[in-house]
Amino acid sequence: MRKQYLNPKQLFDPRFFTHAIALSGPAKIVYVSGQVSYDRDGYVIGKDDMRAQAEQVFRSLTHNLAAAGATWSDVVKLNGYMARMSADAVNVYREVRSRYLDPKRLPASTLVGVKRLVHEDLLLEVEVIAAVADQGAPRKAGKKKR
Repeated sequence: MRKQYLNPKQLFDPRFFTHAIALSGPAKIVYVSGQVSYDRDGYVIGKDDMRAQAEQVFRSLTHNLAAAGATWSDVVKLNGYMARMSADAVNVYREVRSRYLDPKRLPASTLVGVKRLVHEDLLLEVEVIAAVADQGAPRKAGKKKR
């Protein structure tokens, strides 16, 4: 599988995402549902604390990616939904997120301010799409080694 990270010269130079990513070749696509800052028992971690919630969200995303055989380097699309959005909250989100992403291969990305998430104490929800090279794909026929 080949990934192309595309930032057309006709558009502004993005600092926190890639404008488009093109995939070609055999791949396994992994869709991770939006993760929020629930602990294992379903309780909100970090009420009124964007940093604590972002840390928990990205830990949960990491566990989901690993369960599917993917890593952060496989993530090609990231969507975030933030309640009580502010410049400070966005900066904290970006700081936490930057520890998981390669700055030279940033995913296509969207961050949307929302009025509220499913629980009133939740500040952040993030979902990702990853593309993993398909290890089970048929290989091209070639000369056999003798």
